[in-house]
Amino acid sequence: MRTSENFWGFNLVLSITVLIVACKTEPETAAVQEPTLLEESADGVFPYGRLSTYGFFSGELNELSPVEEVVPYKPASSLFTDYALKSRFIFFPEGTKASLIENELDFPQGTVLIKNFYYPEDFREPEGARRIIETRLLINEEKGWVAYPYIWNESQTEAILKVVGGEIEVSFTDYDGKDQVINYLVPNKNQCKTCHNKSEVLAPIGVKVQHLNNKLEFTSGKANQLAYWTGLGKLEGFEGEKAHPAMINYEDKNLPLDDRAMAYLDINCSHCHSAEGPASTSGLFLKYDQKDPRKLGVNKIPVAAGNGAGTFDFDIVPGNADESILTHRMNSTIVGIAMPELGRTTVHKEGVQLIKDWINGMKLEH
Repeated sequence: MRTSENFWGFNLVLSITVLIVACKTEPETAAVQEPTLLEESADGVFPYGRLSTYGFFSGELNELSPVEEVVPYKPASSLFTDYALKSRFIFFPEGTKASLIENELDFPQGTVLIKNFYYPEDFREPEGARRIIETRLLINEEKGWVAYPYIWNESQTEAILKVVGGEIEVSFTDYDGKDQVINYLVPNKNQCKTCHNKSEVLAPIGVKVQHLNNKLEFTSGKANQLAYWTGLGKLEGFEGEKAHPAMINYEDKNLPLDDRAMAYLDINCSHCHSAEGPASTSGLFLKYDQKDPRKLGVNKIPVAAGNGAGTFDFDIVPGNADESILTHRMNSTIVGIAMPELGRTTVHKEGVQLIKDWINGMKLEH
């Protein structure tokens, strides 16, 4: 990996020494303890032990205010992670750009995807006080993408590299004004590949053309995200919004139910349930543009669901969500039954209801 001070484009002064946390060998099981600090230099050899060392954000770290070289992005639909809210950014190394070829994005070496997971104290006031739980980095290194999880300390002043992941108790008030407590699981470094898996190689999930071919509010105004990258000189090959596929936000109840359901399945399930994913042998392919009813699971007997199938026979029974394996697994938190397997410890009630409504609205085959 390159180690020059211009690699990140931040003109880091390598002689400045910063502090790093000594990583523990066991996961955190409760509130993150304030750690013992050691020294670390911003030397361009990654990963760093502290999130602040990268220089992605200016001012107080927990404000997550990106420097000029770091660009916000947001997929049309968001993967469910125990109701955590997320802010996302991408860093392109100086003098490089991504390529869009045949509706696939190819990112240059040194690209970093930055995803922050946080909970407002009160979901009815999402812009109010919050607690950031973790920041996940995907760094496109010489041998490909590598994932690094960072857990935030209790004082919200720093996020520390924890390759072993962690379990953190989180409390908040939900949209209905009810107090909630969950045990939030931060995946370990190796678990990241379970979901970020494309043909047995670690790959991003949310930075695909169909997820980003939509508008986002930037400091300069609202713009199509891919067009914005193009204007920054960070993307080539974008031929305009109508020339590329685009996905919708499944939370928008004004949009067609079928489109919302497919958007939900794509962002939450298709990274495994696709021809390139680890669940390819299941024969259940859940990408947004899938049109074959059998590949969606309609009247399809599962290949190897085991106990996950419960007492049910088919992945989807048209008109009967309560007899469908798909919703049965989505509605469970039991290991071996729950789908997705990682990334949640709670049931996404709204997501389950969306897919139930979709299945119940299907016409019965005669």
